[in-house]
Amino acid sequence: MPRLFVAIDLPDDVVEQLDRLCVGLPAIRWMEPGQFHLTIRFIGEVEHPVFYEIGEGLAEITARPFELRLKGLGLFPPRGAPHTLWAGVEDEAPLLPLRRRIDRIVEAAGIEPERRRFQPHVTLGRFREPPPEARFGSWLAARSLFRSEAFTVGGFTLYSSHLRPEGALHTAEASYNFVNGVMERV
Repeated sequence: MPRLFVAIDLPDDVVEQLDRLCVGLPAIRWMEPGQFHLTIRFIGEVEHPVFYEIGEGLAEITARPFELRLKGLGLFPPRGAPHTLWAGVEDEAPLLPLRRRIDRIVEAAGIEPERRRFQPHVTLGRFREPPPEARFGSWLAARSLFRSEAFTVGGFTLYSSHLRPEGALHTAEASYNFVNGVMERV
């Protein structure tokens, strides 16, 4: 069964900015730059007919392109031992209409509504064990003003995720263009 999520691909200059953040911490498995993406909706494992239904439904989404900028770093979970380090979005307001449209299509295909609060993010790395507090505190303080270049979002991608011991491998299944509502199978 495919394990799916919807994300926005990032331009090369933003990927380079993120990649420069990914050094200097012990016990973390950094994401490969080619795997960076801005997660909009995690769907989870689905049967193949549902996969196709979602894929076709997403092709109906049209919108005007909008600008985004990444800003700040955070942790999942927000309290307790962290397992994921991520970069956030400066202003999530432009993403909300897109998220609602994606949610409607996913839910129409029989997937349960997302229970967690929407937190658009780019995963930078996953901790193998909690980092030493003092070291992580100084690492975070040195990068607390992170802010990417602004970039234009003109579409999104449906990804599958294959879990492996060395980390998940994300594969683009289809790309969608806002203006045309066109789907391109990858």
